[in-house]
Amino acid sequence: MKGHCPRLLFLLFLFSITNQSFSQKPPTRVVAGIYVNYSEDSVGTYTLPDPLMLLNGKKVTTSKDWYDKRRPEIIHLYEENQFGKAPATSTGLNATVFDKGTPAFDGKAIRKQVTVYLTKDTSHKMDLVIYLPANAKKPVPLLFNVSFTANSNMFNDPGIRAGEVWTKEGKKVPAQSGTSFGKINIDPFIEAGFGVAAVYYGDIEPDFAGGIPYGIEGYYLKPGATQPAANEWGTIAAWSWGLSRAMDYFETDKQVDAKRIALLGVSRLGKTVLWTGATDTRFAMIIASCSGEGGAALSRRNYGETIKLLSHPTRYFYQFAGNYQRYGDSVNSFPVDGHMLVSLIAPRPLLLQTGDQDYWSDPKGEFLAAVAATPVYNLLGKDGMKSNEMPKAETLPSSTLGYYMHVGGHGMVPTDWNVFVEYMKAYLK
Repeated sequence: MKGHCPRLLFLLFLFSITNQSFSQKPPTRVVAGIYVNYSEDSVGTYTLPDPLMLLNGKKVTTSKDWYDKRRPEIIHLYEENQFGKAPATSTGLNATVFDKGTPAFDGKAIRKQVTVYLTKDTSHKMDLVIYLPANAKKPVPLLFNVSFTANSNMFNDPGIRAGEVWTKEGKKVPAQSGTSFGKINIDPFIEAGFGVAAVYYGDIEPDFAGGIPYGIEGYYLKPGATQPAANEWGTIAAWSWGLSRAMDYFETDKQVDAKRIALLGVSRLGKTVLWTGATDTRFAMIIASCSGEGGAALSRRNYGETIKLLSHPTRYFYQFAGNYQRYGDSVNSFPVDGHMLVSLIAPRPLLLQTGDQDYWSDPKGEFLAAVAATPVYNLLGKDGMKSNEMPKAETLPSSTLGYYMHVGGHGMVPTDWNVFVEYMKAYLK
């Protein structure tokens, strides 16, 4: 969208932990000693696994077979080979609402703050902040943002309890000392009748190699183990597990319409919200921003980041199951691909948002994944990509499975947020 609106949200993720900086800079050609391809002539040839073909070779032709047979197969393949299996939850919900409804933002909203305990012994917990329209007469649908920093850094509201953030050196410091990645302006969401909620991903699990002893993964380690097994969860699955615990709380809050929650994450958190939507169908909508390799982008395309780069021992191997590294040099044997992750969200609305210059995350690879997942959406009675031709930047999404590119690089730009509001108004039903 080309017009400037002063009420649009402004959230620039110039965070040092991202996989690649905003790509107005020349693309990095060598990362971790590995050459990175940005030429369409060198993406290679590949054949994608058919999301509607059972492992026994039979074609899925009914929604019953999708839900009963094929979808569970795909979930299992992702658990074994990419994200890892998370432990079953048996702790039950334990939450404390310590801010039960304080007027905020000149009276336009009310603010709630909640501590959700992730373990029975309360040693692991996360804080949620929730803003609801002050004039709401019934339960409110939400945009739920999983953030790279504490809630007090995400909103221009001094009433938020200051949290703590992890440094790259593995230390937890007061949020005031952490890097702020921008403020979320809730106005356009409140005006549209939506609430806004947020959680800091570091409350669930730290985002660095060696962080296991400090987060929820460490709590669930088997006796005597120092690492999860090769098919057990990495940090992305741990963050996803924590987001489901937030949903457990939302289902108890009578002011929140838990059946209409849109979950948003950027970059590695874009991958996280896709996996969360796949494993927890209670989330009604997923908005995955620049999820790239390991998210919506096709791994079999040798373009930008690859499995080998993503799972390299010096980079982000810890975010995935140990088995994921096996496919760095044999991507064509990878039993799943990005289009299959996209298909697991069907028939719920999914918006893939990216940037036309985000070469590292391969915006074309995300579009082609949406095209390849469209037959699943169609089978379940929803619309996917209406054309195999990649849309130009700033072409607004117009289908349940949506795709949108801003002009620019990795992350979000102000106008993306207005697109999110309109997409939620159209599809969060």
